[in-house]
Amino acid sequence: METNASVAAPRLSPPTKQIVRRTLLGDAIRRFRRNRLAMFGLLILTAFLLVGILADLLAPYPYDRVFFTKRANMLPFVDNAHPLGLDSSSRDYLSRLIHGARTSLTVGLFVPLIAFSIGMPLGMLSGYRGGWVDFTIQRVVDVATAIPPLLFSLFLLSVVGAGVGNVIFVLAITGWIESLRLTRAQFLTYREKEFVTAARALGATDMQIVLVHILPNALSPLLIAFTFAVPLAIFAEAGLSFLGIGITEPTASWGKMVGSGIGNTIRVYYHLALFPTLLVALTMLGFSFVGDGLQEALDPNRSN
Repeated sequence: METNASVAAPRLSPPTKQIVRRTLLGDAIRRFRRNRLAMFGLLILTAFLLVGILADLLAPYPYDRVFFTKRANMLPFVDNAHPLGLDSSSRDYLSRLIHGARTSLTVGLFVPLIAFSIGMPLGMLSGYRGGWVDFTIQRVVDVATAIPPLLFSLFLLSVVGAGVGNVIFVLAITGWIESLRLTRAQFLTYREKEFVTAARALGATDMQIVLVHILPNALSPLLIAFTFAVPLAIFAEAGLSFLGIGITEPTASWGKMVGSGIGNTIRVYYHLALFPTLLVALTMLGFSFVGDGLQEALDPNRSN
């Protein structure tokens, strides 16, 4: 006996939606990558960092080599062996510009790093503890603020001497106040928040509250401030080298090259001041673009 057994068609389960886990860091990276100016600034800084790191390989000559047989202050695009000309000491200008990137970026990165390592702990202590601790630290800040930073830098350099390491030390000693004030303001804002009160009620120690609960929330403006502090340090080094008390010879530095190039011969040998000035300006522009991009990317109120 034949039976018409119908085979039931298999039921297809509805497609499941893939759950995408979003994090604050991931959202910030996506916002930063969509900012074209920020990516352009990051490209500039990456190129300069690579030039500074690989300066010994990229420079056609040592930065202190003197070409005695060639005329000093050679204009650019005259000799194929020296496309950017020679300086007043008959040294290849392209090589000195490449090595100057290493010096300027070293100063620009280490000065804020040391300054923030001084200012941030003091600002965290002052903002979280309050009371007589805050009062004492703020009186020290008032005294330090009353001293003109440029004159104090000149005094310290006259005592310790010039050089890359001494310039970094002097600029860091005179540049920690802003990081302290910013850190203190952030901790004063967050120490009375509900999540801090809840963490304290659950038995969290002061160290845990500071490092786990408050510092991650206060890190965004500090990171942005660090980004903007880098070009300021480069500009300060350029100013000290321009005055002749910063980087010593024969070390190449963009600021010192600008100071050496400005004089009675600048109308004729324009390249001695023009090229390092453009590089300093381009570096500061790159950091400014990156800082603006970080400020927008780390803003929690901005939509994705």
